[in-house]
Formats: sequence, C-alpha cells, structure tokens
Amino acid sequence: MEVRPEVQRFVDRGPLPSEDDATEEEVTARQNELEAINGPVSTEEAGLLLGTFGPDDCFGLAWTLLHLIETAPSSPVTSPPEPDANEWVRRLWDRAHR
Repeated sequence: MEVRPEVQRFVDRGPLPSEDDATEEEVTARQNELEAINGPVSTEEAGLLLGTFGPDDCFGLAWTLLHLIETAPSSPVTSPPEPDANEWVRRLWDRAHR
C-alpha cells in the first residue's frame, strides 16, 4: 500500500516537539496536520508514524497520535521495545498485548 501524502507530510516534519520547546503556532500546525489524517491507517503508515512521537505528550497530541496508530489493522510494534525506547512506543506495545 502506498503511504498517503498527509501521512508523509506529518512524518517528514519529524517528532512532535516537547511542551517546553513548542510554540503555540507549531502545536497548532502539528494538530492540524494530524487531524488531516483520516483513520484507519495502514500498518505501513502506522510504522512510519511511530517515529513522530516526541519526548512528552505535546499538549495531548501524542494521545491523538497513539489512537490514530491504533486504527491500523495490526500493531506496528512487533517485538517488545527496549527499556530506553520512547514511552509512547512502549505504551503501544503494552496496550496491544493486554
């Protein structure tokens, strides 16, 4: 399956900023980009989106991203994450394997 342009745009922008570093404009722009992605996402898209989690919840955007990734037909986290993996990736693993 081909990655949709709106997913690729979001991925190309990189990880979500931290709450300490983000400007209001940046958070609004990332929110708009994220909301432009309609679920369900493909497993391939979900795998790409895994790399866009930042260091914290970015004013709730990380939760929105997590829920979007969970619309994929299967979890993109296919093995237990390393202890130092991003907390959101570990959370996805935990939620998929409960």
